[in-house]
Amino acid sequence: MQKIELEISGLSHTITQSQSYAVLLSEVNGLRKLPIVIGAFEAQAIAVAIEKVVINRPLSHDLMKNIFTVFQINLKEVLIDNLQDGIFYSKLVCEKDGQEVEIDSRTSDALALAVRFNCPIYTYEFILESAGAIINEPENKEGAEEEDEENESVETLSTSISPQADLSKITIKELNEKLGELLDKEDYEAAARIRDELDRRKK
Repeated sequence: MQKIELEISGLSHTITQSQSYAVLLSEVNGLRKLPIVIGAFEAQAIAVAIEKVVINRPLSHDLMKNIFTVFQINLKEVLIDNLQDGIFYSKLVCEKDGQEVEIDSRTSDALALAVRFNCPIYTYEFILESAGAIINEPENKEGAEEEDEENESVETLSTSISPQADLSKITIKELNEKLGELLDKEDYEAAARIRDELDRRKK
């Protein structure tokens, strides 16, 4: 299968009751975006590496990178290769002495390592087709801002998804529209709920 390259384009900082965050992956040379819910610790590990924060002692992912470096193991790429029941599965594609080895990994850990090794992140078309969304940027941002101010109450109603909302009563078309709107507003937690509902209906 042909691989599609992704890059980390956003990380939510809003903590939910389950202490989860969301990382947003964008298709390189494309419009689709893939939101993935991760834990608070992994979100911190990704943020520290992206922002190049200097810490006194290495975090777990820094330790893993140091071990790879000492034993001359090169992390060539991260591959998000499967999606089952709303859970993303990934592999670390490594090279040692000219031999390529794939190591099973949680996606959150794989992304934290990808940032540290500055290696590419890939996925497959069926995953983007299933869990991705297209976000169209407005052509006239000033006009869009004025329109948003005039229709603030309408916009809030159209994109708000409360934790108690019954998504089963919303059509697939409306869910896809709301998914794009929520991702555009960086409300990744609500977007993840909609994505899970879409995945459930596809089974």
